[in-house]
Amino acid sequence: MMLRAAGWLLLAASGMAAAQQYPAKPIRVVVPFPSGGPSDIVGRVVSQKLSEAWGQPVIVDNRAGAGGVIGTEYVAKGPADGYQILHGTIGGLTVAMSLQPNRGYDTLRDFVPITQTVTVTNFLVVHPTVPAKSVRELIALAKTRPGKLNYASSGSGTGPHLAGELLKYMAGIDLTHVPYKGSAPGLTAMLSGEVDITFENSLLVMPHIASGKVRPLGVTGTQRSKLLPALPTIAETLPGYNASGWYGFVAPAATPKDVVVKLSAEMVRILRQPDVVTRLAGQGAEPVASTPDEFAAFIRAEIDKWSKLVAAAKMRAE
Repeated sequence: MMLRAAGWLLLAASGMAAAQQYPAKPIRVVVPFPSGGPSDIVGRVVSQKLSEAWGQPVIVDNRAGAGGVIGTEYVAKGPADGYQILHGTIGGLTVAMSLQPNRGYDTLRDFVPITQTVTVTNFLVVHPTVPAKSVRELIALAKTRPGKLNYASSGSGTGPHLAGELLKYMAGIDLTHVPYKGSAPGLTAMLSGEVDITFENSLLVMPHIASGKVRPLGVTGTQRSKLLPALPTIAETLPGYNASGWYGFVAPAATPKDVVVKLSAEMVRILRQPDVVTRLAGQGAEPVASTPDEFAAFIRAEIDKWSKLVAAAKMRAE
């Protein structure tokens, strides 16, 4: 019995020692979308600061596809040692649970939350050729052209897809969904006139609003954006509408708790730094910096919320 107890003590001590030494080599941050998109931008801000704080390279690895599912599954099945983590999104971590039945992971079983990094402001924007100057006018136009207007998203189950389906469901209109492999290609299609509408993150779309290449009609969250305070929320036309986006770091479920705590504490410190807050807020991203337990509760609530929309709106992966 004494030998067994001594063995457990040695194991616990070795785990603590490993956490104290962490990180002893480069860390890989998987972003499940292409380079240049909003989740990539936020992930790189935190990764750079982590590298500076710990003196180890923090490498961003973009693994795009299937609305974030490919990169998310890659991390779920990877090593659980803290050296490969995911900057996940609403799509891959929560919506996929009901929209993608053939995914190779279960968020609640296969991941441990680290921290929610940000919530993001998304704008409903249209191509200048669309003759609608408000959300109300767009809804009226769509009712005269059922299925004729299309909207771009960064993939099935992503924030823009949810925003579009929620608008369709609440307004009783028919829009055609056109999924792309990330925000950047979807926005490119929007700018070229290939699609009529998109629900895009302000990190990417603000320069094009300023240049007049797209016309903003509404904010997808519950509050107006400080970037465009005169722009109404969609909820001001459709009460109860809310399709806010968010990102956050998670690790494979078997990652040592001490390593998760160390990662979370450092990321929270980074997200509260004035220069990081200013940099992200200026692009429509509001730092959250939650604890692992807080992020876990948030993820569970989001899975429940969006599974109801997937069922009610009869959404399917495309």
